[in-house]
Amino acid sequence: MTSAAEAPTRRDQILATAAELFAARGFHGVSVADLGAACGISGPALYKHFPSKDAVLAAMLVSISEELLAVGRERAGRATSATGAVRALVDWHADFALRHRALIVVQDRDWESLPDDAREQVRALQRAYVDLWADQLRRVHAGLALDPARAMAHAAFGLINSTPHSGLLPDEPMHELLVRMALGALGVS
Repeated sequence: MTSAAEAPTRRDQILATAAELFAARGFHGVSVADLGAACGISGPALYKHFPSKDAVLAAMLVSISEELLAVGRERAGRATSATGAVRALVDWHADFALRHRALIVVQDRDWESLPDDAREQVRALQRAYVDLWADQLRRVHAGLALDPARAMAHAAFGLINSTPHSGLLPDEPMHELLVRMALGALGVS
């Protein structure tokens, strides 16, 4: 995935198109020919960018996990307090979830289709992301143990990642609602 300032590459366009198709029809419901046609190329031309359809799914889910962690670390690192860091993490995750609804659906539904090595890489990145949140929550809530802090982070993710189903408002008011609800659930005023 690219940042907003960068022009998307053909590879990025394939990943974005694949996310929409996989979300709509499931990983197994999309053929290489379907994906190529949706990207305006032949199915075999897809192999110039990815060795397989499995590699598309792996690149998609690894890259979003890397992005969540990298931007989360950067935003938490810029905060001047633990409360500010939690606010920054919630704001970032809500923004991400609203912009990437299809990826949330794919992550939830097609997890088992992910190749084993990519699944382990995603798990490691996700654990680091959860621990980033848990560390900040433990700084906000004195005496909070690690496992309850992790559980709080997962609960906030569940609320925010409901966007494919709960996003009934335009993005800006939905973002505000998600942030307000997540901060309340995390005990951050």
